[in-house]
Amino acid sequence: MSNNDSFIDEVTEEVRRDRLYGLMRRYGWIAILLVVVLVGGAAFREYQKASAERAAQAFGDAILAALETGESEDRIAALGAIEAPNEGGRAILQMLLASEEASAGQDAAAADRLQQVATTEEIPQIYRQIASYKALSRDGSDLGLDERRAGFEALAVPGQPLRLLAEEQLALIEIETGGADAAIARLQRIAEDSEATAGLRNRATQLIVALGGTPDGG
Repeated sequence: MSNNDSFIDEVTEEVRRDRLYGLMRRYGWIAILLVVVLVGGAAFREYQKASAERAAQAFGDAILAALETGESEDRIAALGAIEAPNEGGRAILQMLLASEEASAGQDAAAADRLQQVATTEEIPQIYRQIASYKALSRDGSDLGLDERRAGFEALAVPGQPLRLLAEEQLALIEIETGGADAAIARLQRIAEDSEATAGLRNRATQLIVALGGTPDGG
């Protein structure tokens, strides 16, 4: 019985092996294809990553070279000739152009450019908010007081990345309109906020003192 059982086991194993080889011959190409796809996909992702890194480095080098040119007009022309690799890069480029236009006395062009960045949906939100903040806080802005206040209030919503900077600008508007007490209260909240940077906290504290207030804990 033992020999018979052993013989049956060997035959069964041989049948299984033949079936496995048959399946491999019939469907083995699928496994090979999967390996090729996985390896090819990984290689393509690495290629894309390397290409993106090269494009970002070239973009940064072009910006630095443009900013090193002599006059504002030359820098504007050099920056305008740069092609951004993506929407985020385009937003950065446009804001740099706006800054150079403002330096060259082209205030209307700078304001229009910042406004265009702030209202372009394809641009990532953080860049749109930065452009909006720059437009609202720009020296010599043609925006009225109510427009500036409404704009900064939209940026000061909890959870927004520029919330505290917008709060600081709202405090300055309070000072501008004679609301010293309201400004002190707003500045005090900024100084006590755990998300405030050291520089922002120092500015808020100094303004409180300048307005005749006493910083909490000071």
